[in-house]
Order: sequence, then C-alpha cells, then structure tokens
Amino acid sequence: MTINHNYYLDLAFQLAEKNLGQTSLNPSVGTVIVKNGAVISSGVTSINGRPHSEFNALRNIKNCPGASLYTTLEPCVHRGKTPPCVNIIVKKKIKKVYYAFEDPDKRTFKKAKKFLNTKGVKSKLIPSKNFEKFYRSYFINKRLSIPLIAGKIAISKDYFTINNKYKWITNSTSRKIVHLLRNKFDAIISTSKSINYDNSLLNCRIDGLNKNKPDLFIIDLKLKLKKKLSLNNLLKYRKTFLVTSKYNIKKTISYKKLGYKIIFINQLKDKNDFNLFYKKIYKMGYSRILAEAGLTFLNNLIRNKAIHDLYIFKSNNKLTKYGKNNDTAKYLKKISPKLLPINLNGDNLYKKEF
Repeated sequence: MTINHNYYLDLAFQLAEKNLGQTSLNPSVGTVIVKNGAVISSGVTSINGRPHSEFNALRNIKNCPGASLYTTLEPCVHRGKTPPCVNIIVKKKIKKVYYAFEDPDKRTFKKAKKFLNTKGVKSKLIPSKNFEKFYRSYFINKRLSIPLIAGKIAISKDYFTINNKYKWITNSTSRKIVHLLRNKFDAIISTSKSINYDNSLLNCRIDGLNKNKPDLFIIDLKLKLKKKLSLNNLLKYRKTFLVTSKYNIKKTISYKKLGYKIIFINQLKDKNDFNLFYKKIYKMGYSRILAEAGLTFLNNLIRNKAIHDLYIFKSNNKLTKYGKNNDTAKYLKKISPKLLPINLNGDNLYKKEF
C-alpha cells in the first residue's frame, strides 16, 4: 500500500497553525502518530512553548511498536528546560519518523536522524509542498536573533489610509480577519501618535481568542501618549511597554503608576537602530511582531528595510473627498504585493514579503 506522507504532514501543519504566535521563542510544531493507516494520537507545541508537540502526542499513549510519527519540524535532540523529544520517541517504540523541515537550531540541526538511527528508528526528511513558508519567522529568529516583523495597513480603493467620514476604511469581514491575524503574533508595535488618534485597543476581540493578547509595544520617544485611553483598561492583564528616550526617565513615573512597563532606547532613525531594538525585544521572548501604526511609521520601516512582511487590506470602495493621506500609492505600486485567495466580501487582502 502506497502511503501518502504529505497527507499526514499536512494534518500536522494544521495542528501547528493553531498555536502559531503563541509559543514564545519556540516554534509551533504539530505531530501526528499513525498506525495501520489511522491517526491514533496528535499533539501541538503548548502555549508559551512547552511541552513540545512530540511529547504532547506521545504522553498519553502506551508503547506503540510499528507506529509512525509525522512532525512538522525535526525533533529536538538537546536538553533545555525539557528533555529531548527523541528520547520519548525511542521510549514509545516508534518505528519511523517523518519531518518536513530540518531545525535550524545548531543544537539539533541534522542530528535527530543520526541519533534515531542508532536507536533503530528510521527517519526521513520530506520537504513540505503546501507549507514551505510556515517556519519563515522561526528561520529569521535563528538566523538574525530578531523577531519576524510584519506590517498591516488598511487602504481604500483610491489609496487613502484615513476616512474623515467614518471610523473604518475596510468592511467588517476584513476587520475580523485583522483580529485573527493579531492572534498569530505575540506582540504588536504601534506609535503614540496612532494610538492617540484612534484610541485603539490593538487586541483580539473575537469570541474564543484571548482579548488580553497580543502584548503591546508603543513607540513614544517624546512621551506624548495620552493618559486617558481605552487600552488602559487592559494594563492589568497584558504587558504593555512604552518605548521612549532615556531622557524621559522622570516623566515615565506617572506612566509606571498606570501600569505601563518602560523600555529606554536612544533613537529609531535607521536600520541599525531598528535592529538593536529588535534584538532587545527578541531577548525578551518575542518572535513574531505585527506593526500596526500610521503610514509614516510604516514607510519608515520599509525605507529602512526593517520589515519582513506586509499585509494590505484594500477596500473595494473609494473615499474621494472623505479620504486623507493617500501617499501610500507610490510605495505600494513599487512593492507589487501578491493577492491572497481569501474571501473578504468585496475587500481584498494583499501580502508582500521583503
């Protein structure tokens, strides 16, 4: 009987997608255990990154000789805060292991196969056809020691980013997708200018999602953030960082009393400044960041090559005289974003990878 390995790997990736952006510096991994053509167990990396998916898939089943394990990423062989996953694979008498990506972590890279073979467990790398970019953020993390930075912006059909008549530019379906998108990131970066203007919460407001996530970084070098904002109601429940100049130390006292955490930086003027900031927040445990701010900040990211992905929600309606700030056109026409196959009831979603 011919076994469709990609079918089981696709199932594992569907599990991994569930916790993408929720596993801190560890990648979200999916695992399924298959015996006689049937899935007998499955697991995904737990929230905050531990335990790993292989452990979660195998912990509650007895020894399963003859079973195959399908996992999205090469099983770890090093001991960190938890034992290596290859140990439980051997202990549970798994016969074969199939994985879609080699782990770029130097402690594991190409080592799982060698270890498992010495224990009588066959293993094979089967590159994924349907999820080839799933670990884009994890590879960036390991290669550069910074988070993946994605931007998000909403525009009208005639490229305006501000609607002077109504609060929203895109339709309700697009806005729901934005909340789902936020759920795939462990933090958001915005600016005091944008938050002061919109009085935005920048959280996930869909039933079933954690409304106290993602964490929030607010860029405010001149410390102009208003003291009375809707997001203050979330300060007790989610980490909110005010990123400001070291010259504002005394002024930050009142913000600390409200519940803000303070991060001091020198400036954010060029690519080097952004990289230093990104490395700082990566060390804090953030691997996927969504930038939601105004056009000025977004253009700054693009100009300084300080962004990896950009999501553009484009309305099917023009704003004409009610629109403001349509300088996006010259930038968006240059980058040629790709239309994603998502039904937004008239709106369109584009993505650009830099």
